[in-house]
Amino acid sequence: MIQGCLIIVAFVIIAALMMTKKIPTLLALPLMAVVICIIAGVPAVGQNAEGVEIGWLQSVLEAGTVRMGSAIMAVVFGAWLGQLMNKTGVTENIIKKSAELGGDRPLIVTLIMVVACAILFTTLSGLGSIIMVGSIVLPILLSVGVPAMSAACIFLMAFTTGLTFNIANWKTFSSIFNLDIEQIKSFEIYMLVATFIATLVLVFVEFKRNGVKFAFSAPVQDTKPTKQLTGVRGVLAMITPLIPIILVAVFKFPVCPAFMVGILWILVFTSKSFSKAMNLLVKTCYDGITDGGPAIILMIGIGILYLAVTHPMVTEVLNPFLLTVIPSSKVGYIIFFSLLAPLALYRGPMNLFGLGSGIAALVIGLGTLTPLAVMGAFLAAERIQGCGDPTNTQNVWTANFVEVDVNGVTKKLLPYLWVIAVLGVIISAVLYF
Repeated sequence: MIQGCLIIVAFVIIAALMMTKKIPTLLALPLMAVVICIIAGVPAVGQNAEGVEIGWLQSVLEAGTVRMGSAIMAVVFGAWLGQLMNKTGVTENIIKKSAELGGDRPLIVTLIMVVACAILFTTLSGLGSIIMVGSIVLPILLSVGVPAMSAACIFLMAFTTGLTFNIANWKTFSSIFNLDIEQIKSFEIYMLVATFIATLVLVFVEFKRNGVKFAFSAPVQDTKPTKQLTGVRGVLAMITPLIPIILVAVFKFPVCPAFMVGILWILVFTSKSFSKAMNLLVKTCYDGITDGGPAIILMIGIGILYLAVTHPMVTEVLNPFLLTVIPSSKVGYIIFFSLLAPLALYRGPMNLFGLGSGIAALVIGLGTLTPLAVMGAFLAAERIQGCGDPTNTQNVWTANFVEVDVNGVTKKLLPYLWVIAVLGVIISAVLYF
């Protein structure tokens, strides 16, 4: 029990260091893994009676680097496709043609921007894509009279709506929970609907609160795309974000091959010559890897932490402590995870891209909750992290771009996100208890 308490203390200390930005998350996760193993008495090098390696150097640090291998490759191919969409003008055309549909009606323009962003971020990922899309969408919102703080919040909510159906994320969650992508998708459909409804509520509340007019005579500025995509080829190119989703969700394609088809699709309908297509393919591959680099490094840390907390010697130490904390009834489950959902902020214990990946593995290992119930609780809390965490690069960039306080964005969004999280926990309780 003492060892279990020491591990929890280590969790808290390292979490505090992350929250105060004393150490980066990419360092904190492997550090936490090593500290947990040492406290639990796991040897650095060793074998069990069957000759299986149990030392943390091999079974945690070495094996952990490839634990999330399939998810890492999904990030690479997803970022590659995202770079192709940016470089060929598909992203820009989708946004600006959407703005043209709204004409001189601010509310319609805003709603169309929400839908366009959500569709784009089912495929796009990485800060580069955030900057590409945000640099177009945010000025459009500001130009039709949406206040800066409202524009930042609406953009981030639209981004998070799309991220719910981002298949690279599905692959990541599938690896963390050891579940099929189909099971992840089935729950994410509910979260998509809840997040989209909350986004619409946010738009209408902000329009009413700030007195933004529903129509005015000035046209939306700068609606001419720099790279025109016209005709049937242009239309087919602009449905690129939907191609991987349809292949995975409808035709049950594996994630990476689905992205590969998307890459070939966009090249066919945007390239003017074979040589230019090949040059663009190579360049966007390199740029995509660069864009996905932060997520890849983070996933390596997640893999290491996951194997640390699921090590038999660690679970033996932690299970008695967790059994006294984790609820086993439906009502207790709803109350417990609803109240703790904001702990997804600042890479906290409910954050799947921070401490949460390890906590989720521990809770699943207890056996008191099914893996699906754990998945539902943590994916519900992920709504708060994905959209509201002020340590997210997308939140920091968006706030800086429109010149508002990033913590102010979190405060405005938290009520909406917390409601979504609570609804997600309730839905999870109904489905998986």
